[in-house]
Amino acid sequence: MASTIVDYLGRPIDTKALRKERAGPTLTGVRTIWPRHEFGDITPQSVAAMLREAETPGYGAAEQYLELAEAMEERDLHYLGVLQTRKRQVAQIGVTIEPASDSAEDVRDADLVREYFARSAIEDELFDLLDAVGKGYSVLEIDWEMSERQWMPRRLIRRMPHWFDFDARTGTRLMQRDENYQWVELAPYKFVTLTLQAKSGLPIRGGLARAAAFSYLFKYFTLHDWVRFVEAYGQPIRLGKFGKGATKEDKAILYKAVVNVAADAAAIVPEDMDISFIDDTTVRGRSEIYRDLVKYLDSQVSIAVLGQTLTTDSGDSGSGSYALGQVHNLVRQDIETSDARQLAEALRRDLVVPFITLNHGHRPAYPKVVIKRAAAADITLLANSLKELVPLGLRVKADQVRTLLHLDAPDDDDEVLLAPALSAPPPASARLATARAEDPDPMEQALMAALDAVDDPAHADALTEDMVQPILDAAEQDPQELLGRLAELYPALDGDVLQDRLAQVLFVADLWGRAPADA
Repeated sequence: MASTIVDYLGRPIDTKALRKERAGPTLTGVRTIWPRHEFGDITPQSVAAMLREAETPGYGAAEQYLELAEAMEERDLHYLGVLQTRKRQVAQIGVTIEPASDSAEDVRDADLVREYFARSAIEDELFDLLDAVGKGYSVLEIDWEMSERQWMPRRLIRRMPHWFDFDARTGTRLMQRDENYQWVELAPYKFVTLTLQAKSGLPIRGGLARAAAFSYLFKYFTLHDWVRFVEAYGQPIRLGKFGKGATKEDKAILYKAVVNVAADAAAIVPEDMDISFIDDTTVRGRSEIYRDLVKYLDSQVSIAVLGQTLTTDSGDSGSGSYALGQVHNLVRQDIETSDARQLAEALRRDLVVPFITLNHGHRPAYPKVVIKRAAAADITLLANSLKELVPLGLRVKADQVRTLLHLDAPDDDDEVLLAPALSAPPPASARLATARAEDPDPMEQALMAALDAVDDPAHADALTEDMVQPILDAAEQDPQELLGRLAELYPALDGDVLQDRLAQVLFVADLWGRAPADA
């Protein structure tokens, strides 16, 4: 079977080589972990040169840019914070595996993959894979093992991005540098790759680090200027005064006291000497220009990374209203959904398909990887909808309701809450008959027969079919979206049977009121 296995590009799989490390680090070779460039003071010219050089795929020219992206995460704490927020939010959603169909074979495939994604280490591996958010792409090597005649990935190992580059012809296919400094294709079934782009175009130009590079540069200069400003004007000017008869030794003592008084917060001088502190309040106002520029640059980075600024920047007083927060959360949810979808596709293509193929052979369809945050249920709307629809015949799975409410199913010995027992009302004719002790007259018998006809179960079946069936059909298609579609389904509900029954009840009630009372 090993000779017949091919990947999605049609390349044959060498199963004997799968357990060998393909992109491990070396001490002195092409894959050393030590950085090749030291970043001291950067300039607009140097940053522009790095970005321009990285645009040439196929020659490893992106190495300096990738090291710049790493340095930005280490030096700019705001950029690090928002980048980690975006990566960890997706990594912590959780991975759901859905079988390709309900067949026993597809369910067995899904169970095999589901067991792997239940590992506690998977969150850290997904976080490493999402390094593509900043740098544009990421590569993890699959460490395969074969025990009990079953292929199993032990772990996903992060590999340094500058050990890889895109091909020179298309600029979209990742290549690996071998020991001979030649660029070769990635070995099939050995790597999980993810490409995330902040904009359309070449993948190497799609990383957020590239978009944030000049904001980082301007902030770097601003912080340097701000620190120098604080050193010069952060403390009040100390002015020492001495008398006309002061000697050189007296002046030296006074100067030493003036210099050291800020650090030591204490000094002694002769009685005829004086130290004054001159605090210019306008200096603090001038320092605000640095703060404003840094806040502006941080807000732009927040918008680029998260799609919003509200959760990271406090802003002006009153700006963090609930309504504004809801709008921003919609934007951020859109970015999260896109990242999660692309991450799920990379895992399915590069991990799930090889996992199933190596163990069970080629399949016409493979398990689906879903990374999606469950929508928060409106409990009040759900309770009211169930209260109204279940008595009309809507059948709802109890497990599904418990899932929406985040409740566990009770065990047999658990104490549970119960609804108060309600006795079913007797038929209308029985209720009317009870009101009289003697037998009704013929008119009364006819009215009670009419009420019994209204209570005919056939009418109830017709009511359920015409009014409730569209809701039942929608619930089977997509239960998660049922509540949001009730308003859309309303025009399709046929209320003719209900109207006929109400008309009959009102007609009988009117006749009953007109009937003469017995003497």
